[in-house]
Amino acid sequence: MQIVLASTSPYRREIVERLGLPVTAVAPVCDETPLAGETALDTAVRLARSKAMSLAERFPEALIIGGDQVALLDGQQIGKPGSFENGVAMLKWMSGRTVVFHSALALYNSKSGHIQEDVGITRVTLRQLTEQQIRNYLTREPDALNCAGSAKSETLGGALLQKVEADDPNALIGVPLFALVSMLQNEGVEIL
Repeated sequence: MQIVLASTSPYRREIVERLGLPVTAVAPVCDETPLAGETALDTAVRLARSKAMSLAERFPEALIIGGDQVALLDGQQIGKPGSFENGVAMLKWMSGRTVVFHSALALYNSKSGHIQEDVGITRVTLRQLTEQQIRNYLTREPDALNCAGSAKSETLGGALLQKVEADDPNALIGVPLFALVSMLQNEGVEIL
């Protein structure tokens, strides 16, 4: 079966391609607005599922991978900042603190209607950052404004981090790869 990644993120695609399988990346159709009263975990799972299922009509016989990540600090969801100044404010708030990232994964078999879901939890402690360091980072890493909390660990954002705790280091970049391998094997895809 064709494997489709419901994402335009080059980082998510790179993680999935590590498995050596042909992958088609396509933008999902999904409103990413959290629902009132929804937990970070529930938001991440709902959006991962929605992204995967949004491509089912276009790819009726495929394994479709959806993913979403929601960061949480002080009981508040941290989304994508949308602007430079919002990114500065978010990183100032997160500076020196531990943020919990919920990286949800959904694998939808559009032929059978079977869906599998998993969430990778990553605890990230940021260094104590000055406002000038934050501004320098966001100026040099403008793509970070498209990431939860403006924290893009896979490039210069690694300099923001003091400590990362996770069962799967890939989850922070957006794809719990260990869980994806199990899900694909459950669908009969041979990885090794």
